[in-house]
Amino acid sequence: MSRDLPPLNALRAFEATARLNSVSQAAEQLHVTHGAVSRQLKVLEEHLGVSLFSKEGRGLKLTDAGIRLRDASGEAFDRLRSVCAELSQGSADAPFVLGCSGSLLARWFIPRLGRLNNDLPDLRLHLSAGEGDLDPRRPGLDALLVFAEPPWPSDMQVFELASERIGPVLSPRFARFDALRQAPAHALQDEPLLQTMSRPQAWPSWAKHNGIDPDALHYGQGFEHLYYLLEAAVAGLGVAIAPEPLVADDLKAGRLAAPWGFSETPAQLALWVPKRAADGRAQQLAQWLRRELTRSGQA
Repeated sequence: MSRDLPPLNALRAFEATARLNSVSQAAEQLHVTHGAVSRQLKVLEEHLGVSLFSKEGRGLKLTDAGIRLRDASGEAFDRLRSVCAELSQGSADAPFVLGCSGSLLARWFIPRLGRLNNDLPDLRLHLSAGEGDLDPRRPGLDALLVFAEPPWPSDMQVFELASERIGPVLSPRFARFDALRQAPAHALQDEPLLQTMSRPQAWPSWAKHNGIDPDALHYGQGFEHLYYLLEAAVAGLGVAIAPEPLVADDLKAGRLAAPWGFSETPAQLALWVPKRAADGRAQQLAQWLRRELTRSGQA
């Protein structure tokens, strides 16, 4: 006799028939025909090499072998149903954990979090901040919202949300604001530009796009993270450079100005979801993010 388990469909047909003591009721519960259940019972008996039922009048009676298998299969299927229910419930109740940079979290996501919770109440979004150390492959993280350039990792389902646009920003509180806001972009060559260690390529990339020699730029105060850089700009400490979504609210409120506009980079704001864990919640979130970026005028 084979040591392999019998076909699962055959075991399901037997378990239902033995539990309900009726082929017809088993067929109804399994949404198949009476003949389909009978064929699966025959397959199972042939696989095991024993009779599981005997005729008793117009009904069926379990043999000793059938009783043993009924008890074992009933217990196994009950356990499977219980565990599957727990897993489904756990998945439904678990929050969707999204990783993103602290600057994106503080400057774009948190001001919109109330609207997201109203629009997607079942998502139960949990945000995890980090700076360059977030990996959606790690346990406990369901997705990553990140500015990055293609090609995309083969093990990720990537939802492209918007092209990255970056530009210089400065505050009306900055001492040279009135002089600079009317000046051409080349005037920034004479400014000690605020910079961030996490995006050292931002200023050179912007300069090239605007016909300025990156080597002609010179830099002033440096900050470890983009969030601190933008706080310094709002405080009037100098000219910073930033992705448009992160300063959109400051521009609308007049805390910052962008006299030279924003330039596209090769990067995309994208939602990365491990293919092994992709589900409908990621699709919902991606659609909401696209709508919100369009609403904010950044997509």
